[in-house]
Amino acid sequence: MNEEYVNLPLVKNADDRRFELKVGDYIAFIDYKEHGRKIWLIHTESPAELQGRGAATALIEKTLAYIEDNGYKLIPLCPLVAAYLKRHPEWERILDESAKPF
Repeated sequence: MNEEYVNLPLVKNADDRRFELKVGDYIAFIDYKEHGRKIWLIHTESPAELQGRGAATALIEKTLAYIEDNGYKLIPLCPLVAAYLKRHPEWERILDESAKPF
């Protein structure tokens, strides 16, 4: 993870149903849906000002860690999250059975 993002907190914004990473004046986010112990990651968005700076990757990494740390199972619907998971198969451990094989 880019060192710029290591100490930035991930916010689970339950009202807007999205995980957020605030970088300066900008917010990158992942829309999610949650039911029981399952989380569907639906869409990742990063402002143009943050693109190419690793903010979306940091957001995905922090979100996956949150999912694991809190005992959820992941169903990745977002293409960006799915692409990240293909490059990092070690995260398969948090996939819901319905999302396997990935």
